[in-house]
Amino acid sequence: MPKRSAGLLLFRRGGDGIEVLLVHPGGPFWARRDDGAWSIPKGEVDDGDERATAAREFAEELGQPAPERDWVDLGEVVQSGGKRVRAWAAEGDFDVELLASNTFEMEWPPRSGRTSVFAEVDRAAWCSPEVAAHKLIPAQVALVERLAVHLKH
Repeated sequence: MPKRSAGLLLFRRGGDGIEVLLVHPGGPFWARRDDGAWSIPKGEVDDGDERATAAREFAEELGQPAPERDWVDLGEVVQSGGKRVRAWAAEGDFDVELLASNTFEMEWPPRSGRTSVFAEVDRAAWCSPEVAAHKLIPAQVALVERLAVHLKH
């Protein structure tokens, strides 16, 4: 059974259109990757409640509670490894300087016997949909496109 994740795409409106909030995964494997490595705040669904998972992961990865109202269902995408990601969007704001991600431990360097602690998310950034199309994991680009279609109606 493929893994399932759920997440929340935060967006804000400005004079030049919309911007979406993306996060960059922390840890040594992602340190030098940029284009195609960013994501929406999301995490693995472990209790069956996708919306609750999206809200929990938003808070854990950003250090701020998720907006509670007016979530737009963006549906699901399937990433290249088979992981299914269910997502919503909500309008809001977030000061990226206040990022306070939870952490994880792993052996690093490999086979060293030492455990290091890394932030789950090491950066957050507001991006136009055009920039997001380059930064996001390819399958998640569809989520930004769906949001843009929804906002035009």
